[in-house]
Amino acid sequence: MCGGTLNGAAKQRGGERFSGATTDSRRAASGQLFIPLAGERFDGHEYAAECFERGAAIALWQQDRLVPDELSAMPLVFVPDTLAALQKLAASYRRQLPVKIVGITGSNGKTTTKDLAAAVLAVRFRVHKTEGNLNNHIGLPLTILAMDETVDYAVLEMGMSGFGEISLLTRIAQPQIALITNIGDAHLLQLGSREGITKAKLEIAEGITPGGVLLINGDEPLLTGTTGQITLAEDVRVQTFGFGESCDWRAEPVSIGVQSSAFRLRSAVEGTAGSVMLELPVPGRHNISNAAAAAAAGRLCGLTEEQIAAGLAGVRLTGMRIESLRAFNGATLLNDAYNANPTAVRAAISLVSELSGFNRKWLVLADMLELGPEEQQLHYEIGAMLRPGAVDRLLTYGPLSWHTAEGAKPRLGEENVRHFEDKAALNDYLREQLRSEDLVLVKGSRGMRMEETVQALER
Repeated sequence: MCGGTLNGAAKQRGGERFSGATTDSRRAASGQLFIPLAGERFDGHEYAAECFERGAAIALWQQDRLVPDELSAMPLVFVPDTLAALQKLAASYRRQLPVKIVGITGSNGKTTTKDLAAAVLAVRFRVHKTEGNLNNHIGLPLTILAMDETVDYAVLEMGMSGFGEISLLTRIAQPQIALITNIGDAHLLQLGSREGITKAKLEIAEGITPGGVLLINGDEPLLTGTTGQITLAEDVRVQTFGFGESCDWRAEPVSIGVQSSAFRLRSAVEGTAGSVMLELPVPGRHNISNAAAAAAAGRLCGLTEEQIAAGLAGVRLTGMRIESLRAFNGATLLNDAYNANPTAVRAAISLVSELSGFNRKWLVLADMLELGPEEQQLHYEIGAMLRPGAVDRLLTYGPLSWHTAEGAKPRLGEENVRHFEDKAALNDYLREQLRSEDLVLVKGSRGMRMEETVQALER
């Protein structure tokens, strides 16, 4: 299954069973397969003996590594490259199973859409999904290997930072449904342009099985105008979701609150034509788009409108994605601190502008990282889009966000914009100024750790 050869000890123990696979020696459990990976700063082979002491049944071993004496009697599978073997093993396992795969990528909303789609499908099926951030060339194979053989559907998130990565993941997973949430500005540093990002995301189509569906955001011209240039497997259909009149799955927002949203989903797809009212316990127009995509996937998998409505109503999202909380004094906090790029920040600003009933609406923005040579201009443009009424106060943190503050001052007024280079000072200032009737949305790239501000406001 992984293209390896057994050593003498492994041949002697042929027929023994093992269950589960791990690349983390700290989590190695009895009876597992240990897969040692080598990086610039570590080499998992150095921890193989420790894993066997914890009860590992067998381990892969990169054949250019010397086997130490202490492992000479341990069962090993020699492979040219342990990472490639991990990927081949996962692909082999996936092909043995009757499981159907929903693969999800996009610049923003991947994890939210993954959670929404999994919740919808779980109403009727046994579902396995990507946990945490295990969405790359290591995490996706491990997610597949962790899948129970009785699973009906797996919802797999596919991330990337460069060309070829999504191609690898989709060929391992072979999805029946491949979904692209949107094309944003994330990874501009690596891919150079939004056109480059589009090309990289569309790689997901390469692994779609015959008769499958490529489900794309119909409000994104870069997607709708490019799908005709890609090669699809036999009978693969392309369908669109979004807010536009021409979308196959069209969402019509009805209400957007701090903790929930409601929309009507209209379908023009043969066999599913009609409309249904849906509610989800998360706010934001962008999350309505994500939910429309998840609902479309559910309908394509044979779920009824009632089942989809039940799945969306009961979804639990991965943390720090528009998470509604309470500050120490009762003020409303929206924790969106997991990550940030211009598209995602614009969506967050749009959400704040749509919410009403608050004394003041605060926006706390930190640096957006990995945006390439135009990073200062992109930050400035975020500030320049702010308007009085939509946001009352802007606080920024980090060297790049200084440009966001400068862009906002002519619109909001200098007295309503404040920049900080020290997070503790920002936290102290906001705690002093915040009133119980206020709303605060906090957002920044993962490296800025803006959840610390949320935690400071909760205490």
